[in-house]
Amino acid sequence: MGTVIRNVSFDCANPYELAHFWGRVFDCPVDPDFKPDDEELVIEPPGGSRLYFQRVPEPKTVKNRVHICLEPDVPRDREVERVLALGATVVADRREPDGSGWVVLADPEGNEFCVLRSDAERALAREVTGE
Repeated sequence: MGTVIRNVSFDCANPYELAHFWGRVFDCPVDPDFKPDDEELVIEPPGGSRLYFQRVPEPKTVKNRVHICLEPDVPRDREVERVLALGATVVADRREPDGSGWVVLADPEGNEFCVLRSDAERALAREVTGE
């Protein structure tokens, strides 16, 4: 096999808090050996790449050039509501009246990510449109 993704990195002011946010998003606990003053933390969502959080002195200032797109196993809108309740905020709502589209959210430190439709929602749309 060729090159693989080892992890996706997040520069942040508070790695401990941000790792816990993403741990709740992916329903994977943060290792209890990690402490609030650690400079870096890692979580390992099931079936995905590791997420690596590292403390940096400067705040986020511009739009992400790379971001994560989440494909939930529940309807997109339900997942958006769940992640908002965890502390995310809406950056842009790109949902369309026909049910297509996505929602751009930001984590508590402003890192942007998208929530897409579930596979079941896309399959249903294909059945309806015959595509």
